[in-house]
Amino acid sequence: MSGFLAGLCVAVLPLLAAGFWLGRRTARPRNLGDLGTPVEHATFQTLHTASLAAPPLRAGLTEETARKSARRLRSLLGTDALCLTDDRRVLAWDGVGAHHRDEIMERLAGPLDSGRGEAFRLACEVPDCPVRWAVVAPLTVDDRVHGALVACAPRESAVLVRAAGEVARWVTVQLELADLDDSRTRLIEAEIKALRAQISPHFIFNSLAVIASFVRTDPERARGLLLEFADFTRYSFRRHGDFTTLADELHAIEHYLALVRARFGDRLAVTLQIAPEVLPVALPFLCLQPLVENAVKHGLEGKAGTCRIRITAQDAGAEALVVIEDDGAGMDPALLRRILAGEVSPSGGIGLSNVDDRLRQVYGDDHGLVIETAPGAGMKITVRLPKYQPGVHSAGRLPGE
Repeated sequence: MSGFLAGLCVAVLPLLAAGFWLGRRTARPRNLGDLGTPVEHATFQTLHTASLAAPPLRAGLTEETARKSARRLRSLLGTDALCLTDDRRVLAWDGVGAHHRDEIMERLAGPLDSGRGEAFRLACEVPDCPVRWAVVAPLTVDDRVHGALVACAPRESAVLVRAAGEVARWVTVQLELADLDDSRTRLIEAEIKALRAQISPHFIFNSLAVIASFVRTDPERARGLLLEFADFTRYSFRRHGDFTTLADELHAIEHYLALVRARFGDRLAVTLQIAPEVLPVALPFLCLQPLVENAVKHGLEGKAGTCRIRITAQDAGAEALVVIEDDGAGMDPALLRRILAGEVSPSGGIGLSNVDDRLRQVYGDDHGLVIETAPGAGMKITVRLPKYQPGVHSAGRLPGE
């Protein structure tokens, strides 16, 4: 994390420093109605252009992302032409002189191999072609050269060499962020797979056994439970999207609870109080169901009477506040801390550490699980879900879900 932040600072701070320093020394507001000095305005335009070029690059270096960002990058440098390449071909060319593509790729072998920038004269037989010189700045991420930014101009320029290097470094930061996003996605997918693996085989076997017990005595109920089981497993093992909606997660919880009630009957009493306005809120997939499963497990464990579970979801301004509470056996807070830290087997709390980790990764450390418990005092789990978080949105339902 500190590496890419440092890179971002290296790329942006020279622009800010130069803009404000020159603005204070050489520029004066023309009148009180001006929004800023000419240099401050130029600085803003530069940063604005960079911000427009960033989103495509955050998806990695591909032909499509290069095409979307090349024009903005050429605008930053003010050159006649600019191209972005990978290690084999030109991904996008913006500006004049596109007939130089093959020549440039032939000359890139050295810079791509060494990772060092280079400037060279272009051989051109087109009389009115303004492109006569090329500056190559390799794009290096994690000590591997992914491609190059090539700026083309009428003549050699030391300023262009340095500027191209700075812009290439800024592009590299965006590619590092893309790698980070990709790693984060793979990590979330791995954690979801791990969470699916934690879905108790005993729950599956017990559910099927309960369904089988009703096949002869109450075929209609057996059919209904079988549909509940199919819907629950379809949702739990779906393969699209890292996020879902609160409505869909609660729907899956209803399927789960229907199967549990079929087994335990009146021993399980569940109360839901859901504010309709929070149902569309997006949240990490399989985030709440494991918490309800944990409440059922600890609520019924070592208890002969009725287990009461209360699930509430309320509107709390910029957040949705979800609380899952049971009156079961509770847990030693010291043991709970060890579970959340991953120091003991997750069997001590079904999915708790997994859910806590994913919430912190998506929303930040201040949005981890808040758990209140003590031996014999039940457990109360509070989840704070921001209504809006960049990158967090539901992929929607597939047909049949």
